[in-house]
Parts: sequence; C-alpha cells; structure tokens
Amino acid sequence: MSDREILKRELEERTKEVEALIEGYLPEESGDQKTIFEAMNYSMRAGGKRLRPLFMQEMCRLFTGEVLDTVKPFMAAIEMIHTSSLVHDDLPCMDDDMMRRGKASTWAEYGEDIGVLTGDALMMYAMETAAGAFAAAQDGDELARVGQAMGILARKTGVYGMIGGQTVDVELAGGPIPKDKLDFIYRLKTGALIEAAMLIGAVLGGAADQDCKIVESLASKIGMAFQIRDDILDVEGNTASMGKPAGSDEKNKKTTYVTLEGLDKAKKEVERLSKEAAEDLDKLGSNEFLESLIRYLAGREK
Repeated sequence: MSDREILKRELEERTKEVEALIEGYLPEESGDQKTIFEAMNYSMRAGGKRLRPLFMQEMCRLFTGEVLDTVKPFMAAIEMIHTSSLVHDDLPCMDDDMMRRGKASTWAEYGEDIGVLTGDALMMYAMETAAGAFAAAQDGDELARVGQAMGILARKTGVYGMIGGQTVDVELAGGPIPKDKLDFIYRLKTGALIEAAMLIGAVLGGAADQDCKIVESLASKIGMAFQIRDDILDVEGNTASMGKPAGSDEKNKKTTYVTLEGLDKAKKEVERLSKEAAEDLDKLGSNEFLESLIRYLAGREK
C-alpha cells in the first residue's frame, strides 16, 4: 500500500470520527419549525471532506497532544458555517446550482425560500453551538481562550472574512476580475474559514501569540491553494467524482485563477503554496498527519 493510500484510509477514518461528532450537535427535527431543522440537517448530512473541523482538531492536537472538550463545539460550528455558505452559493441568485455533494442542493430540495432561511439558520446555530464551549472550560484561562475563539469565528465569517469576500465576488460577477481582486476574494471567501479553523485550534490549545501568527499564515496559504485547486478541478474534473456540476465556472462566466493564468501556472502555484505551508508547519512542531494532509490536498481529485 502506497503512502497516499495509507493517508487516504486514515483520512477516511478521522472524517468518520468528525462526522459522528458533528451529528451530536445537530438539532432535533420537531416542533412547528420542523421544516427548517430538516433542511439544516439535510444540508449538513450531505457529506463533504470535513476539512475545516479536521484542521482545527489537528492544530489543537499539535499544541496539546489531545483534542480538548472546548474544541469540539467549534469543530461542529465551523462546518455549519461552511455548509451555510454552500447553501447560499447554490441559490438561483448566486451560482444557480441544483446539485451539491452528489445530491439535490438545499434550495432545489426545499425551495428557494427555505434555502435562504437554511443558510441563515445554520450560521446562527453555529454561533449558538460554539458558545457551548464556555461550559466545557475548566478554568479562567480556558474561558478567556473560548472568548477569543468566538471573536475569531465571528470575524472570519463576517464582513472582514467570508461574507466580505462573497460580496466582492457577487459585485464583480459576470465580468473580468483583475488578479488583485481575485486574490482578495479567494483570501476571504475561501481562506478565512480555513484560517479560522486552524487559528481557533491553536488558540484553544494554548499556542503563543507568535505561533498563532505562523498558524494564520500557513492557513492562508492552504486556503489559497485549495481554491486554486478547485478552479483546476472545475476544468479537469467531472460531475460524478466531484459531486457537483463540473464546468460551472465557465457556465457562470466566472473569472478564476485558471482563466487568468492558465492550467500549468495554476498547478505550479498550488504546489508552491502547499510546500510553503508545510514549511511553516515545521516551525511549530511535528504532526505527520497534518503535513501529509496538506500535501494530499494539493493533488486531490475532488
């Protein structure tokens, strides 16, 4: 068995563990507002790589050797926020996609109105879930770190993070986008949540300020590499393997790294960013799984 196959098996096992953790935080489908709970759970259970909670978990493990109880609510919360962004991205007013993760997208299944509300509900429920970490804190220092993590989650999700990037993306949609603007969109729309995941794991793990700066830097590089790889897959991938429509960027006349720089340069940029992220990780300590995961993502096929 090759190293890549071993990593893939380990990744599948850890993803299953994360899936089980997330399941424990999903709402019960009952009451007069049962429909929104069903739509939230439908969206969350559609699958996915669960990379953001994995990154958070492994970054905490890097600094503590374990996954702290204060980290677990944030692991569920970050995936809820990520899923909320996908639910909104698929809406007719955005990318107008009817498939997500191999299933009907949320709006296609429940209607556009419930689709909007589902994205909103997941984002707010994420904050409620993350706040549960206060109850898991063992002392004043942990309470302070949870408060800091809440601030990171809110900022990286909001107008200075993911939503800010989405805003610029929407405003410039349908026309040419200069590279500096595209970099801005990628850093915020995709990179901000990955930065949040890894930074929260480090903060809750008690990382020093200087180490947190390194974590934020390497996470930014991973986020950029991940999005450029997505651009490549939209050209080279297929709907069956990706679980979403291939070629949607071209259909929506989107400017991407590939349309600006070409496939060859895009692939080289993914390699460069992944290599630099791994070098940053070496400065923090040893986590073989995390380092292997960074390199694996650079060559992912879906």
